Amino acid sequence: MFSRKTAVDVIGKKRSESDVEVTYDDDGVTNYQHDVSPHGEFRNIDAHTTTTSPSSVGKTKVEEDGDAGATFVLESKGEWYHAGFHLTTAIVGPTILTLPYAFRGLGWGLGFFCLTVMGVVTFYSYYLMSLVLEHCEKAGRRHIRFRELASDVLGSGWMYYFVIFIQTAINTGISIGAILLAGQCLQIMYSSVFPDGDLHLWELIAMVTVVMMVLSQLPSFHSLRHVNLASLFLSLAYTFIVVFACVNAGLSKNAPARDYSLESSKFSVVMSAFTSISIIAAIFGNGIVPEIQATLAPPVTGKMLKGLMMCYSVIIVTFYSAAVSGYYVFGNKVSSNILKSLMPDEGPALAPTWLLGLGVIFVLLQLFAIGLVYSQVAYEIMETKSADVNQGMFSKRNLIPRIILRSFYMIFCGFFAAMLPFFGDINGVVGALGFIPLDFVLPMLLYNMTYKPSRSSFTYWINVVIMVVFTGVGLLGSFSSVRKLVLDASKFKLFSDDVVD
Repeated sequence: MFSRKTAVDVIGKKRSESDVEVTYDDDGVTNYQHDVSPHGEFRNIDAHTTTTSPSSVGKTKVEEDGDAGATFVLESKGEWYHAGFHLTTAIVGPTILTLPYAFRGLGWGLGFFCLTVMGVVTFYSYYLMSLVLEHCEKAGRRHIRFRELASDVLGSGWMYYFVIFIQTAINTGISIGAILLAGQCLQIMYSSVFPDGDLHLWELIAMVTVVMMVLSQLPSFHSLRHVNLASLFLSLAYTFIVVFACVNAGLSKNAPARDYSLESSKFSVVMSAFTSISIIAAIFGNGIVPEIQATLAPPVTGKMLKGLMMCYSVIIVTFYSAAVSGYYVFGNKVSSNILKSLMPDEGPALAPTWLLGLGVIFVLLQLFAIGLVYSQVAYEIMETKSADVNQGMFSKRNLIPRIILRSFYMIFCGFFAAMLPFFGDINGVVGALGFIPLDFVLPMLLYNMTYKPSRSSFTYWINVVIMVVFTGVGLLGSFSSVRKLVLDASKFKLFSDDVVD
């Protein structure tokens, strides 16, 4: 068995045709990690590094492998702040308007505690995931897909299909939900301008779907960087509008009576608490961290941490302000969407109508960005199978299948959004079952498997505790979400104009 030194000595005397350093680790596994330059310097080889064999001049490794999904959809050109834009769009969305409702099931003290703990744990989780990805890149195995990372580190073929199933369910669910909510925003604006209008919700959803079909033709995740920058500002804008509107409502003569008491029965208190915890966990959920990190130009060391810090700075500003202002004004009478509390069905609006209308427009615009971000994994899978990496991104050979497949995917999402206006309840179950393993279990498991911290170390045990606790939270959250689904079943109607709250 050769040692690392022996291999380097051999290469130093006679370089191979491919100029690749061959090393052997302690388990006897051969690693091809470095390209040796004419000056004796070593250069890392990753999925986007050009090789030097005569037949592959000018081609990247992914191009040689025919991986069009990586080359086109997950092209690695971004800076750390681009990752920050993507992360913020993936996490900070209109779902933050449900945070006052989450506090309703927890109360002030437990609400603050759960919101803070969830923020700390998810930041820690996503940071561990970025460290695992960086470790693999330095070892010559750069992963740009969650499913491939999990399968490689855990060494299990079924894990590949488990992750792709969970990711697909979550991402498709969020895309459907985004179209449904966008249609609802249009419905709010339409009914305020034309109180006796004839347009139905499904027709407005069809309009949203057409817009999404056009926007879906943006070719790569990296090409969304400007869209997601706008999304970041939109999230700040409608959050500030909601906070101002809540303060205005609290000071008005029509201010609602404030009552912060919880449910009367202990069982209802417990179920409401776990439903609220599931809501907060889903709001912080992401599930596409590796794909976002894939958009960064290598080497990626340290870039994802900066992106996370940008994202969580926005989270601190938006999450706490929306939760506190909404719950403070409306207490346990707050609706699942704070905008509904500000625009009650009976009586006047509790804030200037034009201001609330502006907030609805901002929410609508950001929903387009969210739908695009969570569609990227589906597009990557499609183009891996349908595109020819040897043709240009905008060649006729690749452009026509892209237009057809992405348009069909958006039609599929739009159809289910129109058919199932109660999809929010279904998505609650999917979110509880999906975000927990992807965001609260696998990152810790992957870190422990990759870095192998001592079993007596604090890091090892804090990771184990997080995995166990949040697995339990996910199961209980799923139970409470299924319970809500059953209780609301009598309200479900296909292609209805009323979205089940």
